[in-house]
Amino acid sequence: MTRPPGIHAIPAHITYFPEMDQGSEDWLAARCGMLTASEVKLIMTATGKVADNDKTRAHVYELAAQRLTGFVEPRFISDDMLRGHEDEVEARIAYEKAYGGTATMGFIVNRRWGFPIGYSPDWLVGSDGLAESKSRAQRFQVQTIAECVTADTIPTDFMLQCQTGLLVSERKWLDFCSYSNGMPMAVIRVLPDAAIQEAIIAAATAFEAKIAAVMQDYRGALESGARLIPTERRIIQEMF
Repeated sequence: MTRPPGIHAIPAHITYFPEMDQGSEDWLAARCGMLTASEVKLIMTATGKVADNDKTRAHVYELAAQRLTGFVEPRFISDDMLRGHEDEVEARIAYEKAYGGTATMGFIVNRRWGFPIGYSPDWLVGSDGLAESKSRAQRFQVQTIAECVTADTIPTDFMLQCQTGLLVSERKWLDFCSYSNGMPMAVIRVLPDAAIQEAIIAAATAFEAKIAAVMQDYRGALESGARLIPTERRIIQEMF
């Protein structure tokens, strides 16, 4: 494994994948069946409690299926997602010009808690920081600049993802970059919040238990003699 720039010592429970392209087959395989930072919002309530709702249950079955099959089903890539990828490139260029010291990173996995949690940072900054870039419609950019910049906070919709990114990477700070083409890019520093991170760990632990229970029930059904006919997976080249 290539050591990322600025990283001098990597704890044994953390794995970096610096040369992995986000969205690639290798990236999908690395995160197959794994809870990741962008999905933590599905397993927690708005008040930071362990969630038990339709979205949580759907994600339990999604990750259980991935672990059982080793396969990640393809997903439709929207125009907004393509624009977000382009805006991320522009955001990093702007950030690099202002602050320098950035490095790409495909994926980070932390196994400190007896199970893995993954995070795909948009870029690393020096030896202590990283960044999370968001492509915003201009109305949201105006709101972020008007409400969040002077308050030195980030929009609540992104707090769990950013705190999970800090938790997984064990870095000291994260710069949240709110980008909207043609408008000022807002850069807001996020520091680790112990209370939020403890709640994330509690929710992730409960979530892992739910996945384990589903997988046990699934395997039990396979062994029960029920009318289950094996099939072979067809590789679908395109989805419409």
